[in-house]
Amino acid sequence: MLTRRGLLATYRSLLRIFGEQHWWPADTPFEVMVGAVLTQNTAWSNVERAIANLAGRGKLDAERILRARNDHLAGWLRPSGYFNIKAQRLKNFCRWYLEQGGYRRLARMPTHRLRQSLLSVNGIGHETADDILLYAFDRPVFVIDAYTRRLFSRLGLVTGDEAYDDMRLAIEQCLGHDAALFNEYHALIVRHAKEHCRVKPRCSDCVLNVSCPGANTGSP
Repeated sequence: MLTRRGLLATYRSLLRIFGEQHWWPADTPFEVMVGAVLTQNTAWSNVERAIANLAGRGKLDAERILRARNDHLAGWLRPSGYFNIKAQRLKNFCRWYLEQGGYRRLARMPTHRLRQSLLSVNGIGHETADDILLYAFDRPVFVIDAYTRRLFSRLGLVTGDEAYDDMRLAIEQCLGHDAALFNEYHALIVRHAKEHCRVKPRCSDCVLNVSCPGANTGSP
């Protein structure tokens, strides 16, 4: 059952073990946004290589990305996988970004309106939009990804098959609208899911195993 007490207990346990994660790993809000688009279906280390390719060529800029030849852009993004698709998605995003007036104008938009505008971009789904809202615009939006569903369903906090926005809104209602908390919590979930709560979980040394109904079951 999803409760504020249960969510905060999990958060505090993870924070005690892993410490602050200092997310998102980027130098600018625009780099956060590019990373959010590129991290779909790939490991972050691959995204870092693709971003380094853009930065090394002086192309980590919305206008320059939009002007780049499609084959050149796809080549720079090759490390992130699905590079032809991601090149088009990144151009779609950059076109929207410039049409909306860039970061300063977007930052003045209310969260709901900004989220709806992000979701109108071809290739931007709920998780990507919420990554951008939370980490680039510091908005109190809880990101729901596969790691979140896996951990919270194993803990018995959710069933795991809730609609994206139903789960997001339920968590936000329990925790209140706290962007700093949401930022750290999501980063901790990702860290924990990669190290312990994997598809095949490593429960023996997991800090949550005492209170986890899914511990040692191997449940997906």
